[in-house]
Amino acid sequence: MYLATTGRRDAPPTPSGVRRRVPGTVLALGAVSLVTDVSSEMVTAVLPLYLVLGLGLSPLQFGLLDGLSTGATALVRLLGGTAADRGGRHKQIGGLGYALSACSRLGLLLAGGATGWIATAIAADRLGKGVRTAPRDALITLHSPPEDLGRAFGTHRAMDTVGALLGPLAAFALLWATADAYDAVFAVSFCVGAFGVLLWVLLVPGRTREAKGPGGVSTQPAAEPAAARARGGLFAGLRSPAYRRIVLCAGLLGAATVGDSFLYLLLQRRLAFDAVWFPFLPLGAAGVFLLLAVPAGRLADRIGRRAPFLYGHGALLLAYGLLLAPLPDTAVLLGVLVLLGVFYAATDGVLMALTGPFLAEGRQAGGLALVQTAQALARVGAAVAFGAVWTAGGPETALVAALLALTAALCCAARLLPDTPADRSAPRPSAAAVVPETSERTD
Repeated sequence: MYLATTGRRDAPPTPSGVRRRVPGTVLALGAVSLVTDVSSEMVTAVLPLYLVLGLGLSPLQFGLLDGLSTGATALVRLLGGTAADRGGRHKQIGGLGYALSACSRLGLLLAGGATGWIATAIAADRLGKGVRTAPRDALITLHSPPEDLGRAFGTHRAMDTVGALLGPLAAFALLWATADAYDAVFAVSFCVGAFGVLLWVLLVPGRTREAKGPGGVSTQPAAEPAAARARGGLFAGLRSPAYRRIVLCAGLLGAATVGDSFLYLLLQRRLAFDAVWFPFLPLGAAGVFLLLAVPAGRLADRIGRRAPFLYGHGALLLAYGLLLAPLPDTAVLLGVLVLLGVFYAATDGVLMALTGPFLAEGRQAGGLALVQTAQALARVGAAVAFGAVWTAGGPETALVAALLALTAALCCAARLLPDTPADRSAPRPSAAAVVPETSERTD
């Protein structure tokens, strides 16, 4: 595996007993994500209703549309991560992704009821997300101490989730005020997204900051040439067995993950509540996520990031089971939303924090993008397969199949997934210090 012989350049170790603060760059990135998530969740909250109930798409058609648009991000995600690593252009590449997602709202606004144009607009939004995610997460990794990556990602995800809470509320208020005018939702979403792009330009630094010691003298070693850090190509990190197992497990678990939209449609179908309340469903899961994201990240920093990640998927498994259980509707509703929030709190940022220490300097964005791409491609198949089984055999059959698939994937991941060292002072590996993995287990 990768063994580190050089430390971080921008985050010297924090002395024991000193209270650590979340880096300002992480807070700036959180603010951008908060605003952007208000924009995106306004659309996400109403899109299943708009497509399935408004335009009359079948579950299979919705699954194909959702899955293919998600799959469209795969190549762009990798290209975005690679481009961001070259020359440290994380801000430029990330900003391009945020701008593309904002403009996709205009596409939805102009598409009318044309399914092809709607699919194009959704694909543009997913492409924008694919382009920006790895550079943004790489900036979090670059500006945070390695021992506090879980806390940093948890803080960012918590701020992001505030936007996820506000977005559906704004969508509901607009639909209520405009008598179900979806165009109003798309227009306001575009304006909010444009504001998020402005915040990115103004608040987010383009490069990692140089650490200064007393007297303004630099405490960092001389920077490696960008070309030296970029050798080996995008897949160079796969030489590390631990990193390979992370990529494999992300794909296995992603292939058994049913999209949130399907779970919300299943809840609406079982509880038979009025469609006007549909945008409120994501609020329950988002609220739990908001409460648990930072504690889950801090716990992962203390005990290792492997266990919370696996337990989070266990929570999703329980959510599948609740939808099949003969329990009161209220218990099912609350249980599924709470478990879904636990799932995201224990897996979203934790997976990035788990991956970061296995990536060499100059490879953060590309390495994170590869993990995210494996997960995204697997979820393409999951969305299409779940929609097909639902259409052919009904929702109960599809849920049973998803439950069995997730159980099998979780068992495999429990055997394969590595963990980061518990030592809080462990530095990140350098591209110039790669040695083969020995027989001693250090991952």
